Amino acid sequence: MADSHEQRAAVKFCFLLGKTATETVMLQTAYKEAPMSKTQIYAWSFRFKRGEISTDDQSRSGRPSTARTDEDVTEIRQIILEDRRRTIDELVERTGIAWSSCQRFSTEEFHMKRL
Repeated sequence: MADSHEQRAAVKFCFLLGKTATETVMLQTAYKEAPMSKTQIYAWSFRFKRGEISTDDQSRSGRPSTARTDEDVTEIRQIILEDRRRTIDELVERTGIAWSSCQRFSTEEFHMKRL
């Protein structure tokens, strides 16, 4: 099974040979198991036509995969060690970290059942 990067390189190769996007769709027959869709072939052909040369995906904006940082964990640990009777609401107020993150830190990182 060919990966998507390899198929994009093939689309770029066809573009450099002067093939149209419609002619490039013939690549689907070469990649029988998991071919790139016709829409994707047209999109990548258009990108190469605009002058882009990279076959890598563009970076995407959005939420990071994780919001857990060592600084956050250390900060919450310090506050809890000062006074173990702190509530999650107090942690949120002092740190500005989301309630669910504070709760998850306290149960997963510090193995606390109640806070």
